[in-house]
Amino acid sequence: MENQKKAYIAGGCFWGMEDLFRLRPGIIDTEVGYIGGQNEHPTYRNHPGHAEGIEITYDANKTSFKEILDYFFRVHDPTTVDRQGNDLGSSYRSTIFIQDEQEKADAKEIIEIVNESGRWDNPVVTTLEPYSTFWPAEPEHQDYLVKHPNGYTCHFERFGTYL
Repeated sequence: MENQKKAYIAGGCFWGMEDLFRLRPGIIDTEVGYIGGQNEHPTYRNHPGHAEGIEITYDANKTSFKEILDYFFRVHDPTTVDRQGNDLGSSYRSTIFIQDEQEKADAKEIIEIVNESGRWDNPVVTTLEPYSTFWPAEPEHQDYLVKHPNGYTCHFERFGTYL
C-alpha cells in the first residue's frame, strides 16, 4: 500500500526540475507551479515573489524526503542566489518549502552534509521557507520537456549521492 506524501521545492526553472524528478524511484507524480509569493492565482506572467516550484507526490515506502533533497542538491546549483543557468530573479531561487518540523530538521541536516562535502566552491544559499499555497502552473508548462524534448533546461545530475 502506498504511503503518499508531498514535497515542495524550487531550484530554478521548473521545467528541468520536473523532468528529472518524474523518473526517480518512488515518485508518483510531479506538477509545476508557483509558491511562496504575494498574489493569489499567479500566472507565468504575473507571479511576484513566487518561486517556480514543483510539487512532488511520492510513496514514502519507496523513497524519503531526505532522498528527494539529496537528489535536489545534485541537479541544481544551490550556491547561487536567485539564479540558475541563464535564469535570473527570485522566481529561480533555491528553496525548500517546509511543511513540518521533521522536514525542517531533515533539510538542515542535508544542507550541512552538502556543505561539508566540499563539492561546491561556495556555501549553500538554499532557503527554508514555510509551505504556502502551491498554485499549479498553466497546462502548457506541465510536462514541458516531454512535449518539447529539445526545450531549455539548466538541470542535470552533477554529482553522485550525498547520502
